[in-house]
Amino acid sequence: MSSSPSPAAPAPAHTPMMRQYLAAKAEHPDKFLFYRMGDFYELFYEDAQRAAPLLDITLTSRGQSAGAPIPMAGVPFHAVEQYLAKLMKLGESVAICEQIGDPATSKGPVERRVVRVVTPGTVTDANLLDAKRDSLLVAVNPGTHRTGLAWLNLASGQFTLSEVPFAQTAAALERLDAAELLMPDGLPPPLRGGRVPTRALPMWHFDSAAAARALAKHFGTQDLAAFGVEDRDLGLG
Repeated sequence: MSSSPSPAAPAPAHTPMMRQYLAAKAEHPDKFLFYRMGDFYELFYEDAQRAAPLLDITLTSRGQSAGAPIPMAGVPFHAVEQYLAKLMKLGESVAICEQIGDPATSKGPVERRVVRVVTPGTVTDANLLDAKRDSLLVAVNPGTHRTGLAWLNLASGQFTLSEVPFAQTAAALERLDAAELLMPDGLPPPLRGGRVPTRALPMWHFDSAAAARALAKHFGTQDLAAFGVEDRDLGLG
């Protein structure tokens, strides 16, 4: 059995730096946290153990916290884009925590903050995009007889929404070939997207009235009648 400390150990049991790291990680539990330390982005605990084989980097340990060694792996900051590209192709997401404080004036750990989040469906950097396919972020909102679909290509700014018969949902998703799916909590397995990275969100995120208001505000219109989508509640949601 591993003697590595649990990140869930009481905060006072950890070193100040590990408390800082774990606080940032708690805000992004479903993503790899790249934590800037000097010329490297370091990963700790489960992130390090998962990333080492995926990125072909060395898994080692750094000192102790909460009375046990800390699993650690790292990538050079000057080469971070190539590692991000590899993780995007694997369907993973990354939160990048940069050092923003001045080491010369810091008492305790240098201040750090997550300044960038990269997911397969929100990539816009040309170095991270797959030239052979669109990087689509697709939201799926199933109803009783129909399913609403909305997809966004952030690189081009193109946004589309549609509705399909419920039985055709899987086929529609196959055609879209999404880089990332957004779905309501509790969807049955056939709609979970298979190998596509999927993020489950509370149902209130799929409220059609709120979405219609947000889109009308974005486009500076009173309603969405001019776009021909005012009656597509599931697609808007």
